[in-house]
Order: sequence, then structure tokens, then C-alpha cells
Amino acid sequence: MSYTIVGFGKIGQALAHAFARKNINVAVASRRLPEELAPQARAIGPTVVAKSLRDALEADTIIMAIPFGEHREVAKALPNWKGKTVIDAMNSFPISPEELDGLPSSAFVAKSFTGAKLVKGFNHLVAATLATDPIVEGGHRVVFLSSDDEVAFAPVEDLAKQLGFAPVKLGKLNEGGALVHARGRTWGPLIFQDLFKKQ
Repeated sequence: MSYTIVGFGKIGQALAHAFARKNINVAVASRRLPEELAPQARAIGPTVVAKSLRDALEADTIIMAIPFGEHREVAKALPNWKGKTVIDAMNSFPISPEELDGLPSSAFVAKSFTGAKLVKGFNHLVAATLATDPIVEGGHRVVFLSSDDEVAFAPVEDLAKQLGFAPVKLGKLNEGGALVHARGRTWGPLIFQDLFKKQ
């Protein structure tokens, strides 16, 4: 299995640290030229390699860690995403629910990646936490996963475990997955507060 992180800001670099910590090869790409990314990539670890977007998208599993508004442009880089697993690590704030056609953000994203298996994941941890060792006091930090494609879960669960996380499946994007997407300018505590109020 081959992996790419698209986006090399705080979240992209945090994810790259997670791969490097476990000596798992990963390509990184962004709007910047690979030679601009290379010094940062090398500083993170020898298994992190900067590539052009075109070359990086040859990977089997591609993690989107870019600003939400850029996902459609990245999607155009391939005519068809069949055979690819796309992990949506983006958050849509401050975009309003109306701008997402009333869909959970990942369901909106999925429309752009024709043919891909899309899984929402790795988006609920801030970069500083995501970059640290997920094994804490003998336990494993949780990552929530959701997808409308049941088959798509297995490789992403496997990756999460390889990286040291404990994956928790939340079900489909419009069910449990709706808990972990931003709503306008809101994310996190208020969303889970809503969940507990409903119980």
C-alpha cells in the first residue's frame, strides 16, 4: 500500500510526523514545488518524500490535508479516482451548511472525487496533538472514521493502527460522520454537546 499526504501545512506536517515515527513511507505534495517542500520533508524523517502533485497522486491512499476550498482543484488532477482511497482530513469551516447543499462536508467532497472510496478521518485532532505519539499512558489516541463505502474502512483502519491510533467507526457520512464535520464556524465541543443532549 502506498500513501500520499496532499497539503503540507500544519495538519499535513503533523500527519507526516506520524508516518515518520513508524518508519512508513509517505509522499507529500502541495501547491508548492517539491524542491521547496523537500527540506521540511527531510527534517521530519527519511521516509517522508516530497513529490509533484501528479507523481504523488499515483499512491493508493491519499490523505487530503488542504484548505477545504481547494479540494475541487486537486480533484481535477485526475480524470477518474477509481481504485483510490481518499481520506478527508479537512474541515469545512467557516463555510455554511447552505454552501454544502445541506450535505455533511465529506459527502460534498466525495462528489468531486469520482470513483474514489472516501473516508472521513484524522480531522478532529488539532495539529499539535496529531503530531505527537498517539500512545498515551498505555492507551491509544482515538481517530474517528466514517464512510458511505463499507469496503473503504478496512485499509484506513489498518493505516490508523499502523500509525498507533485506535480507529473508531462512526458509520455513514450522514449518520455518525455528521458528528465530526464542522458546522459553519463550530467544531468539536458544541457538536458533541448536541449529541449528548439528544441521548
